[in-house]
Amino acid sequence: MERLASFSNDPFDKPPCRGCSSYLTEPYVKCAECGPPPFLLCLQCFTRGFEYKKHQSDHTYEIMTSDFPVLDPNWTAQEEMALLEAVMDCGFGNWQDVANQMCTKSKEECEKHYMKHFINNPLFASTLLNLKQVEEAQHNETAIPFHPADDPPRPTFDSLLSRDMAGYMPARADFVEEFDNYAEWDLRDIDFVEDDSDILHALKIAVVDIYHSRLKERQRRKKIIRDHGLINLRKFQILERRYPKEVQDLYETMRRFARILGPVEHDKFIESHALEFELRREIKRLQEYRAAGITNFCSARTYDHLKKTRDEERLKRTMLSEVLQYIQDSSACQQWLSRQADIDSGLSPTVPVPSNSGRRSAPPLNLTGLPGTEKLNEKEKELCQMVRLVPGAYLEYKAALVNECNKQGGLRLAQARALIKIDVNKTRKIYDFLIREGYITKA
Repeated sequence: MERLASFSNDPFDKPPCRGCSSYLTEPYVKCAECGPPPFLLCLQCFTRGFEYKKHQSDHTYEIMTSDFPVLDPNWTAQEEMALLEAVMDCGFGNWQDVANQMCTKSKEECEKHYMKHFINNPLFASTLLNLKQVEEAQHNETAIPFHPADDPPRPTFDSLLSRDMAGYMPARADFVEEFDNYAEWDLRDIDFVEDDSDILHALKIAVVDIYHSRLKERQRRKKIIRDHGLINLRKFQILERRYPKEVQDLYETMRRFARILGPVEHDKFIESHALEFELRREIKRLQEYRAAGITNFCSARTYDHLKKTRDEERLKRTMLSEVLQYIQDSSACQQWLSRQADIDSGLSPTVPVPSNSGRRSAPPLNLTGLPGTEKLNEKEKELCQMVRLVPGAYLEYKAALVNECNKQGGLRLAQARALIKIDVNKTRKIYDFLIREGYITKA
């Protein structure tokens, strides 16, 4: 009976023959009845019928050898073990060194055999997966690794994206400031000594308990961030925008309950409401068809086309009535035409249109004597006069938007509004002006 030898290729690692004390080389013989320790004989002593103490020449025996295939007919078990030892010694990928250490196979044969039987083997893959799951289960209560954000973006320090990520440092998987960041200060002067009274000792224990509760709260908040994937806020907001406006409002309202439901249950809750919204909208559309006397979908498509046409005609009539309101005032009419020209060319309107509510618009800002006016060109002066913005503030906002655009490779209006906390209409006008003049580009 042949079995795999339990020793390496080095003959000095094997015990000597019990008969002649020579080092054993494969194949050799092991007595199946004697031992432990195993009673081993070389082939020469075995053929002479060597006997020693309890060992007799008629005992059953086993032939110890590794000269048989295991995974591949062209690879013996001895070569399989030599390959694994060579990979462990030389490192994965150094196939030339592995082949030099084995001496029996080429570089290509070693790489092909190892990748086929030890990397892409489904049996080994399932075994490694089970081992990985067991390891994750064992370390389930250790430090939080932030798995849903394994590769979050790495923005520059103090940029807009860095502030959106709450100061998260991807390289350290931690935050610049922890929750209750100075909780440790309450412990810096505490020292337990034998002379403490019972009340003082109990007070120190209470302070330590309070600090422990703060540490648990830190871990709880990190767990919420990890489970819900809140590190990459941009990605989270993109996923949120896939819902209709009504569902987004519900999402914003129910976000505070996410820590109670958990990530999966919270997503199911939002998805169910999104489905309910779609069903209600579809039911409303079908009720509209029924009220119009429509009984098939072919007629419904015709109805939708005609309805769209009617809405466009109604919008044109509304625009015409708006023109008629300003036709008597040449200045207001010119402003309205300029605004429509900007809209038709794809730009946002920069000329204010007087409203019919009787409210007078504010006069342009006088820039005479204001600091920073000399640094503006004519178009920038006109913008500051129109939006009533002092030159110093405009230059500061312009520098902030240009720097952020250079960092991010582009800038959106929402990012601009987050950078400069002023009136949203003024921010829109500054943003459109900087894009039109080529200072920044849209993201």
